[in-house]
Amino acid sequence: MPKVNLDLDSFKALASDTRLNILKTLDGRKLSLNDLSRSTNLHKVTLHEHLNRLNEAGFIKKIEREGHKFVYYQLSWKGQSLLHPENTRIVILFSITFFTLFFSFSSLLMQNWTISAKREIMLDFAPNYVSEESQIFSLIPVVLFVLFGILLTFSIWRYKKNRIPKF
Repeated sequence: MPKVNLDLDSFKALASDTRLNILKTLDGRKLSLNDLSRSTNLHKVTLHEHLNRLNEAGFIKKIEREGHKFVYYQLSWKGQSLLHPENTRIVILFSITFFTLFFSFSSLLMQNWTISAKREIMLDFAPNYVSEESQIFSLIPVVLFVLFGILLTFSIWRYKKNRIPKF
């Protein structure tokens, strides 16, 4: 299970049931102070103090845009990791998936380059020669593409499964 590093300020911020409720309310959403006030049935001043505490601990982000009077709040990476630790695994799985795609393309290019270079050399000596090494070498991109397809399917399935809030 992925680890979320919590310091003393983080524990103090999580010690309140109200702040935990705010984190759950912000799960997957970007809300203004008015929207949060309606969702949590808290006064805006009280809510503002709790939001400042969560922001200082790094669990939420404050989004302010120039020329707009509303401030929006959403979960930071640390807050999302706290509520959904499995998302880190999904990011790692997607990374491995695309590394597999990269290696399959690069092995395909290397195979074509190597075979064409060997073919030029071998045409002079044995025109009908096909080496077993080139046949085995041609299976590597196929295996990597199949592995990429399996990993991509599994990654997308896990991603869609974890998008639904569990609270």
